[in-house]
Amino acid sequence: MKTLEQLADERILVLDGAMGTMIQRLGLEEEDFHPQGMEDHPILLKGNNELLSLSRPEAIRLIHEQYLEAGADIVETNTFSATSIAQSEHQCEPLVREMNVRSAQLAKEACAKYTAMDPSRPRFVAGAIGPMNKTASLSPDVNDPGYRAVTFDQLVKAYSEQVVALLDGGVDLLLVETIFDTLNAKAAFYAIEEVFEKRGVRVPLMCSGTITDASGRTLSGQTIDAFLISMAHVPLFSMG
Repeated sequence: MKTLEQLADERILVLDGAMGTMIQRLGLEEEDFHPQGMEDHPILLKGNNELLSLSRPEAIRLIHEQYLEAGADIVETNTFSATSIAQSEHQCEPLVREMNVRSAQLAKEACAKYTAMDPSRPRFVAGAIGPMNKTASLSPDVNDPGYRAVTFDQLVKAYSEQVVALLDGGVDLLLVETIFDTLNAKAAFYAIEEVFEKRGVRVPLMCSGTITDASGRTLSGQTIDAFLISMAHVPLFSMG
């Protein structure tokens, strides 16, 4: 089977669309977000979409299949906020590894199904690594601009846990996505490189940044060009 890079030399590869909007269409209720054993969780979980890979796996697999049916070559795992830092607000940190592994497996199952239907067109899974809900570059307190809610090392630790689990789940590449703070992205890629070196395994890397308004800048103030230059040290397969 041809590699991702070989296929990209031959034709445009299509990435899937948003996971969150597809989940919203399902009209799920609070109980749908509670995996077995978490029926009495003290915090409301509706909207914590990563839990659906455990509580409603068939729904997540179907979303992947819908994108593949529409022509996607690459589908993203349902792991945008599947880190210990992001999950702490829901007290779901113990489930982070299971979320990532299972999400990767669901996407792999969908891709295997569609690759088998047309072996000339293999499908791939991108492990989705979101920007976190805390930023290393900006203070959440306007009265204390020097304060940071998270450190670089804390970000690296949380991203490392996610990367290990995604690779264990069988992803074909890693996507550091929707980045609004370049320092968070650097922490993610630092964590990825550490994991690669420890495991002796590498997969292609993708990155996407977020432009927040008409200024054409990220939330932390960078232009698109500046963001691209800041990521130039990473051997990226794609930047978006």
